[in-house]
Amino acid sequence: MSAEPFDEHTITALVADATAAPSLHNAQPWRFRYLRGLGVLRLYADLERTLPRTDPEKRGLHIGCGAALLNLRVAAAAAGLAPEVRLLPDPADAAFLAEVRLCGTAHPDQALARLRPSIERRHSSRHPFRDEGIPAAVRERLHDAARAEGAHLLFPGAWHVQSILELVRDAEGSEALDTGIRGETEQWAHTEPSGTEGATDGIPAEAFGPAPRGGGTLVRDFAAGRPMPDRPWASFEKNPNIALLGTTYDGPADWLCAGQALGRVLLLATTDGLVASMISQPLEWPDLRWAARDPVSAMAHVQMVLRLGYGPEGHPSPRRPVDDLLDIV
Repeated sequence: MSAEPFDEHTITALVADATAAPSLHNAQPWRFRYLRGLGVLRLYADLERTLPRTDPEKRGLHIGCGAALLNLRVAAAAAGLAPEVRLLPDPADAAFLAEVRLCGTAHPDQALARLRPSIERRHSSRHPFRDEGIPAAVRERLHDAARAEGAHLLFPGAWHVQSILELVRDAEGSEALDTGIRGETEQWAHTEPSGTEGATDGIPAEAFGPAPRGGGTLVRDFAAGRPMPDRPWASFEKNPNIALLGTTYDGPADWLCAGQALGRVLLLATTDGLVASMISQPLEWPDLRWAARDPVSAMAHVQMVLRLGYGPEGHPSPRRPVDDLLDIV
């Protein structure tokens, strides 16, 4: 099918939905270019938004951009389009992550299209969840969502959940001793209310959630070591629902696939009434990331740890204006 040009409003709307995706520290490390004559939308890594101490291999950057690509596919399907995607189309340009040919209304993916309302509702929730299990049928749907994107999702047993909690503690201890990593976190996590600075990226104080009472939580404390006098305290769930998202291999293409799987799982979880937060702390340290995998599963490389459950929705984090990250040529 030959490509057809789309008006600027349509392209802007698609990119706005894409950029609602999660990214490490909400750095939003992406930019887009639409080629009118070819009907092609290109996704690039914004290398000025890397986290060199936290994410030196840019694995997290690729995962965030993959999640944005999934959102784009969902928005396109909801608009009646059937996009064709090529990952890493130019080996000579590592920042050129994907090319999306916006085909017409041949056979839009209805499973993706149904996720469109959840794009605006999905926000990372760093609040306590109820101590309530997730039904087997919901878990199976989330597993299938990851598999549809070429990734694996599994819910580890109780002993493994406790080991993940220990890995989180180890990672936070290492981070506390690394001034470079702490500096990056402070750069992107703002202890001031979002309205005071008009920030368009990073994590606002309102999205931190309450400070954990008694420790032992999986939720990253973005205010660690910095005073926030008005921040409330809360006790978190004792038996968190944890899911491991992973891939068989571990290169840039696999990270992009993992990001698309992450985006699809999060949108489906939102559709099913779940809230979620991401646990990347132990995956940012190579020795701890290796220990996070389930030794009895076929998952070779853990790409993200998810905390899922029932509870309050998260506070929205700011987004960059589309005009700042989209070129139409």
